[in-house]
Amino acid sequence: MNNSVIVVGAGGAALVAALNAYKSGAKVIIITKEYPTRSQTCMAQGGINAVLSQENGDSIEIHVQNTLKSANALADEKSVRYMCNEAPKAVKWLDSIGVPFSRTKESKIAQRKLGGAYAARACYAQDYTGLKILHTLYDRCLEAKIEILNERYLLEFITNKDNDNKSYVCGVSVLNKRSGEIEIYKSPSVIVATGGYSRIFHKYSTNSTAQTGDGIAAALRAGARVSDMEFIQFHPTALKNSSILISESARGAGGYLVNSKLERFTNELAPRDEVSQAIYDEIKKGEDIYLDIRHLGAEFIENELPQEAKLAKLYENIDVLSDLIPIKPAAHYTMGGIEVDENSSTCINGLFAVGECANHKIHGANRLGGNSLLELVVFGKQAGENAAIYAKNFDKEVDITEQKTIFEKNITIIMNYTNEMNFYENQAKLGELFYKHVGIKRDKTELQSVLDEVKKMKRNLSKMGVGDKTKEYNTNLIEFLEFKNMLEISELILISAINRDESRGAHFRVDFPNSDNKFMFHTVIDNNGTVSYED
Repeated sequence: MNNSVIVVGAGGAALVAALNAYKSGAKVIIITKEYPTRSQTCMAQGGINAVLSQENGDSIEIHVQNTLKSANALADEKSVRYMCNEAPKAVKWLDSIGVPFSRTKESKIAQRKLGGAYAARACYAQDYTGLKILHTLYDRCLEAKIEILNERYLLEFITNKDNDNKSYVCGVSVLNKRSGEIEIYKSPSVIVATGGYSRIFHKYSTNSTAQTGDGIAAALRAGARVSDMEFIQFHPTALKNSSILISESARGAGGYLVNSKLERFTNELAPRDEVSQAIYDEIKKGEDIYLDIRHLGAEFIENELPQEAKLAKLYENIDVLSDLIPIKPAAHYTMGGIEVDENSSTCINGLFAVGECANHKIHGANRLGGNSLLELVVFGKQAGENAAIYAKNFDKEVDITEQKTIFEKNITIIMNYTNEMNFYENQAKLGELFYKHVGIKRDKTELQSVLDEVKKMKRNLSKMGVGDKTKEYNTNLIEFLEFKNMLEISELILISAINRDESRGAHFRVDFPNSDNKFMFHTVIDNNGTVSYED
């Protein structure tokens, strides 16, 4: 058991953590419910922030201040400074392992300006930045022969208590999707890198169907704490009918946002919360909203924005060279997540968290574009190294073999639920309720109404059973378990949003439209449901 690290998840944060744990001497196993190349990191198109030069007037200090401003006074300045200072080294490392960044005529890494940034600091690879980073990381993991277990759905983190009654992790339980069997993996050190929870918004999210908050819900049940769950960023430009993301790089390159009258109505490069609210207001007036990149020209679009052109054609049958692109805001990124300290450790010994599922308090109330890829590299390295050190020094003997029977019984209970209600219908209803009432603009009465509906759904879970009783590849069971986790997360979001009687960043309350200094705190919730407020 000693000197082993389990990484749950296989996106960018997970793979960076795995590589660094491996480099630090640990035996590493990656466990993922899908496959690495399907992870959400692929959708991070715009770029990764780093100040590589001060020739354009940019500086690390300006990067820090841009991040803090976007966070609306809810970021931890020490963490932000650490991330921004590490950014040039992070990009240099990615370059050294083979990420094919776009280049200038001088063969330097190309950079573009994203919303909320003082200057062009987002290093990019056309508009496939996240995908190319992910594939490179995956190649390096394969090269290192790191074991990757695909199609394993996370059930729970297994914990124990030491002599001081302090919890420590000792493994994970998963459901093998292929066989339907429960599997137990023992390890003194576990890294949670399972992504965010935007899929609660169902068809109104840019995220993959895998972003259901499983790791956050499981960590909370194990005894970890979560914070800032009310802050959910909406990306201003998702395709109107499919919610497929159109990268901020399109606006960074000079794309316009226009209404039905072809009027520009906002600063396209303002922070995402401001742009999304401006679009929301126009839609409320009855306007259709479009992204216009026609003036950028065929050559530029082919070289710099090829994916955006393909996505618009594939999902909306739009030729971006001659047509306006119909768009809407969609849930894109969750700033809240598992509470971690300056070492990427949770309050459970041996349990680390990184990426969108974690809250390093660097995004605060609103993430700055280009910082998500940066976060996963900087803190992925930190989590991997610290997890390896912890595993190496672990000296307890633990037997968790009996845990398998417990989890098998839990699945049997679920499989025996009645099927008088359709949870898929409730999942779609949840997404509609969240988009309308827990989205860009919120009101306490409506939030409370949605919370009541979520509690009702939770009470009725035993009536929303699984119709498919087969064992192998039972996606019906997996989707039920995901829905159960989404309900748990939904309740946390609503409680946090109801208690924040102000507007700040991505949390806008129409009944309290201004920020209030007395709310300059983080909303923290533990596994007993206790809510606290911390600086």
